[in-house]
Amino acid sequence: MSKPTALIIEDDKDVADLYSHVLESHGLATEIAATGEAALARLAASAPILVLLDLNLPSGVSGADVLQHIRANRRLAGTRVVVATGHPELADAVRAQADLVLLKPIDVTQLSGFATRLQQKG
Repeated sequence: MSKPTALIIEDDKDVADLYSHVLESHGLATEIAATGEAALARLAASAPILVLLDLNLPSGVSGADVLQHIRANRRLAGTRVVVATGHPELADAVRAQADLVLLKPIDVTQLSGFATRLQQKG
């Protein structure tokens, strides 16, 4: 049986690697997308159990666009979304659509706790 997958959408490689380490320590397989475009392509091919989403992404597709796509797609209805941003005003704008909003710098114990709860439900 394969592990449930978390998609990390983060353009900072070091931050993405940290998130990956935390989530993998909780039994999740992880994939990383560095742009909104790459994230949408990955979401078209799979339905991860969790998306860890940076709102401030490079290029044309923003994190808010990705979040809107997830919430509008029936196939992704079971996907939980944790938004990570350093901008409180952006966090407030998407809070109702996210399962959890974390302000950067993120305390990894919060992410770890969410991953634990997610695994206990699954």
